[in-house]
Amino acid sequence: MNFMLTAVLSIPAILVAFTFHEYAHAWMADRLGDKTARFQGRLTLNPLAHVDPMGFIMILIFGFGWAKPTPVNPRAFKNYYKDDLKVSIAGPLANLIVAIIFAVITGIFFRLAMGSSGDLAYLTAKMLLMIVTINVNLFFFNLLPVPGFDGFNILEDLFPSAFRRIGDQIYKYQMIIFFIVVFFAWKVISGPSALVIDQLLKLMYFVANLF
Repeated sequence: MNFMLTAVLSIPAILVAFTFHEYAHAWMADRLGDKTARFQGRLTLNPLAHVDPMGFIMILIFGFGWAKPTPVNPRAFKNYYKDDLKVSIAGPLANLIVAIIFAVITGIFFRLAMGSSGDLAYLTAKMLLMIVTINVNLFFFNLLPVPGFDGFNILEDLFPSAFRRIGDQIYKYQMIIFFIVVFFAWKVISGPSALVIDQLLKLMYFVANLF
């Protein structure tokens, strides 16, 4: 029952995290001159445009999943690597911003619901906290330097000459690298995630005590 409750309450958190992450990629690319995402209907906050059914189910069951990748054509940018870097950073940064915003919202809710002991208040608070937690985790997770992740694209844009020399070898073994990194991913990001979440919890209680 606890697993089912957690899975159900995590659905809004996953939808929020995936939607804003992919929308941020699409919005930044569109602003920099690449209209591919706009033409494919991805410049929207409608979760249905961004959620991959299999990736959504995977994250519900196993805690690891994916959204539909936002289509980007770097050749449409005026500054190939600089603009592509902005697009790559936009997704993870959106998750961090969403986490901060919902930390404030959660703090306000704590204040308004103070003294309430009903199930609805408890479930709402748990759902809001999951939105904060999942967005922080996805912020760090997407920064991992793995092919297909934003972290890898960021490094590729920052060090294009180096990646031209080793890129073929990396992509040749990208699936092996992917599974190895994902297997150890939570050990890698758990520390930084916990530090950020701890600071956001302090922000929540600060906001709750403002009124």
